[in-house]
Amino acid sequence: MSQLPSKPQPITPDLVYELKVASGPSLSPDGAAVAFARGWVDRDAMEGRSQIFLLSLSDGQERPFSQGKQDTNPKFSPDGSHLAFLRPDENGRKQLWVIPVAGGEARQLTQLPGGVNDFAWAPDSRRLAFVSDVDPDRPPDDHDPRKDPKVKVVRRLRYRFDTLGWRGDAHRHLFVVGVEGGEPRQLTDGDWDDLSPVWSPDGSRIAFISGRREDRELRYRTEAYVVPAEGGEPERWSHDLYSVAALTWAPDGSRLLAIASDDDEANAIWQGFLFVLQPDREPLKLTDDSLRPVAGFPPVMPPPELRWTRDGRILFLADRRGESFLFELREDGSELKTLTGGGCLMTALTLDRDAQRAVVLAVPPDSAGDLRLVDLEEGTTQQLTHENAEYFEKHPPARLEKFTIERAGQTIECRLWLPPDFSPDRKYPLVVDIHGGPHGVFYDTFNPIQQILATSGYLVLGVNPRGSSTYGREFVKAVLRDWGGEDYRDILAAVDEVCKRPYVDPERLGVHGYSYGGYMTAWIVGQTNRFKAAVVGAPCIDLLSFWGTSDIGVPFGETQWGGTRFENFEEYVKRSPITYAPRVETPVLLLHGEEDYRCPIEQSEQYFVALRRLGKEAEFVRFPGCSHLFLRVGHPKLREEYLKRVKEWFDQHLRANSSR
Repeated sequence: MSQLPSKPQPITPDLVYELKVASGPSLSPDGAAVAFARGWVDRDAMEGRSQIFLLSLSDGQERPFSQGKQDTNPKFSPDGSHLAFLRPDENGRKQLWVIPVAGGEARQLTQLPGGVNDFAWAPDSRRLAFVSDVDPDRPPDDHDPRKDPKVKVVRRLRYRFDTLGWRGDAHRHLFVVGVEGGEPRQLTDGDWDDLSPVWSPDGSRIAFISGRREDRELRYRTEAYVVPAEGGEPERWSHDLYSVAALTWAPDGSRLLAIASDDDEANAIWQGFLFVLQPDREPLKLTDDSLRPVAGFPPVMPPPELRWTRDGRILFLADRRGESFLFELREDGSELKTLTGGGCLMTALTLDRDAQRAVVLAVPPDSAGDLRLVDLEEGTTQQLTHENAEYFEKHPPARLEKFTIERAGQTIECRLWLPPDFSPDRKYPLVVDIHGGPHGVFYDTFNPIQQILATSGYLVLGVNPRGSSTYGREFVKAVLRDWGGEDYRDILAAVDEVCKRPYVDPERLGVHGYSYGGYMTAWIVGQTNRFKAAVVGAPCIDLLSFWGTSDIGVPFGETQWGGTRFENFEEYVKRSPITYAPRVETPVLLLHGEEDYRCPIEQSEQYFVALRRLGKEAEFVRFPGCSHLFLRVGHPKLREEYLKRVKEWFDQHLRANSSR
């Protein structure tokens, strides 16, 4: 008797342990193979694991290539003979390793107290430039703080950074090391961070990104510099551009291509442009803001590869209206072509030597991410990996519907996630999910929180209100000095539109958000009582204290809210959700990491005390050892716990059928 197919199951919080993730692809110079890191959670050890694999593009066969427990960031040498990668040492600091592609033992090239967090091969394949932390106050590895406790002295505003932790007087600087090893040579120094090294085509110079201007602690300024590979005084090439996020060289080494911004209210991460840089000429802008070149998300995600080819093409990833694409642009800024993409988020790009083949990392709505091969000559795209096909066969993802509304002169794009077995004849509870930022954005991509809720019987609404990125610079800037204003009204207008549908139960509305989304969730329940449950993740609650306690309170807060707390005190109070705590009638669940330096946990502490003192229903969950980015990089058990508590709170208060 044939076995009946198993009943489809919802996606649950234990997806943290079930899903594998590909990252850091590197295409071999000859385009014959791609190296990448595959990550997963070892449930017995309760630790993240990562191993480097080599995938042959001729026959699709893959094999494990490294033997470490947490190997990441593979990069082929330009001659294709070696693969360099990062591996943690016994103290958990990532070090630079190299292994022959033809086979052989991996060799450790660095053993630095500051570890290695980024690196680049020289064109001759004999040297590597890398970035390491230089800390004048770092205690020795055998230091016992119980016997010899040390004070921490603060001399500058940026003395700590979320996820990186305590910074003090530590800075990241550039080093060079030979492929055969030896003592690394430090190239840069100073009271600033130097990042993202890129070798010139002839190997004589290294371009990099730094923030060296006098007001570097007060603003998000970064610049492009070039330094001789043998050492010397760096030269600034970016002139007066406000910020720089990624670099590559012209084929002849005469110019740089940069993802940068010329606007002091919109840095290159939020809305960048492609610029051509030369030391003796003003920057030349090549793109408009109908697209946003992908610049990564420091310090977690580096920017994808940029390529300027010998025949005058520029290849790059860019986002447009919540979708990612691989574009080709002529070096004079003409003839923009879409090569592949749409309907997904792309976070990585790698190309072969002659830019005939590309591999991208794409995350569509129905997958946690796979590698795709793009034949740039034939114009074809082929999926290379199928990381979680079996899981998604048993756990069908939610279905995505997109729609727009018009409000106050803006087109607001929305995404509605429907249960896999959605029926218009039923009534569903609705959860509004709000992204962070405020310059974040919801993409056509797989989002664990949205999928967990939607596959268990909720409708989930994601809105990209004004302030969201990928919709143009003026749309990004529309939220400045207006938190809780038009952005709030955009979200509520989208809720009104969805609630007109007969299958939405307007009496069972919930709202969730993290970071700025947490701010907006708390703001919403202080303005309206229509929501029956709220989950507030790592919020900004009190702008006055956030300004002085967040690692970005000054450069970020003063741009967003229009000056210091002393210059704009009443506006800070007016725009703070805690001001409206007496109005809250919605049950509130607060979720916050205890080592969050971006939105310090005192923000949730204040809000919880205010709500409870006022007799409101509130619960506060603290996640030990967790930074602001712990949902991406934190302990797997605590990531699962966050997802579980979000769902359980809505199940408790919205009475969804959680057994589906």
